[in-house]
Amino acid sequence: MTIDTTAAQAVLERIDEGELVELALHLSNIESPAGEEGEAAHAIHDWLAGNGFEPRRIGMFEDRFNVFAELPGRTAAPSLAFNSHIDTWMRRDDHLVFRDPGSPDYHLGREEGALLIGNPVVNDKGPMSAFMIAAKAIRDAGIELDGSLHLTMVAGEIGQEPVDEFQGKRYLSKEVGARYLLNHSPRSSFCVCAEATGFRKGWVEAGKAFHKITVFGGPALYTPYLTRPYAPDDQPNAILRALPLLARLEEWALEYERRHPYEGPGGTVVPRVNIGAVRAGQAWMILQNPELCMIYLDIRTVPGQDSGAITHELRGLLDELGLEGRVEQFLNRPGYEAKGIDPLVAALDDAHRTEFGGECEIAESPECSMWRDHNVFNEMGIPALTYGPPGVAGAGTFAVRKDDLLRTSRVYALIALALCGARA
Repeated sequence: MTIDTTAAQAVLERIDEGELVELALHLSNIESPAGEEGEAAHAIHDWLAGNGFEPRRIGMFEDRFNVFAELPGRTAAPSLAFNSHIDTWMRRDDHLVFRDPGSPDYHLGREEGALLIGNPVVNDKGPMSAFMIAAKAIRDAGIELDGSLHLTMVAGEIGQEPVDEFQGKRYLSKEVGARYLLNHSPRSSFCVCAEATGFRKGWVEAGKAFHKITVFGGPALYTPYLTRPYAPDDQPNAILRALPLLARLEEWALEYERRHPYEGPGGTVVPRVNIGAVRAGQAWMILQNPELCMIYLDIRTVPGQDSGAITHELRGLLDELGLEGRVEQFLNRPGYEAKGIDPLVAALDDAHRTEFGGECEIAESPECSMWRDHNVFNEMGIPALTYGPPGVAGAGTFAVRKDDLLRTSRVYALIALALCGARA
């Protein structure tokens, strides 16, 4: 797959670092924690409208909508979507997760020398800005694409999920985001999920099987009536009964990831497990021991895996420890590997080689072992991969170099020219 050099030169000279940085910081400084994407989505829509696009609001809810824009192609040649998420990971009220949930780097973006710093910049408004600027450069250069270019900015990528009393639109994710947009917008032939990968490519991603384990204790006793010591089988406090299970789950998690690695041409998935929450008792009423202790597990899966078998394994752990309890699966989002991805990989390889002078490597395992929304595209039969700049928000690296973001924008533009076909 070749890139028209005249078209490429006309486009690349219009990708300006200052304009890119300005947009990335503008969007990053509009807070949009998961469930509260509306204000940032309006800003994205307004920027597109102000720069000559005809954006559409596509949403299940008026305050949680996705944004879609298009550079129409001249023919029915293959079309390309770029995709990024509007929502961000941290919330200012996450006081049960973070020691300092109000830290500015969690919520805002800033410029410091050669760096752009802040979780929203890295995940995911920097990569989003990169493809928005790339699309603007293609349009401003007067380039006619054979295939259409779609810009998709979505809500609901961050992995919150309804459970227990936490129900309603505030807690929805993919159903209001990429999945909703794909059901209410033109279908693309291929998709690039614009997220941080260290300039590597990947087209396989893990799924998720969230489980809740409830350990029973009891009866609930008023503090003066506790009569220690208790034998393990007589312990009334469900928290204490759950302690051996928590330790066993940590062992099981390592056993599980070692049993289920998935290696494919588009990357390696190592399905890891996290004990994400524990609930028991009422913090404002601690006069009696709780009869229930609930443990919430984020269990990653590999493409084709039967998540029902996980439920049986967890029940087996309760039996192994002699615990009375219940296991419930409250989320099943399978992982996928792209099929028919070769034309997009060829376009990316050509674009990456043009910008960097070397070959594009496969993404590292963590980037293939999490959730990114190219899973949704691949589930719906649209071959999709992920590619973007360095910067790993999930590992606490809240910074990206300005020149890396610029090069990302250039590669995105070149991918579009290569895949969609361009005429200067």
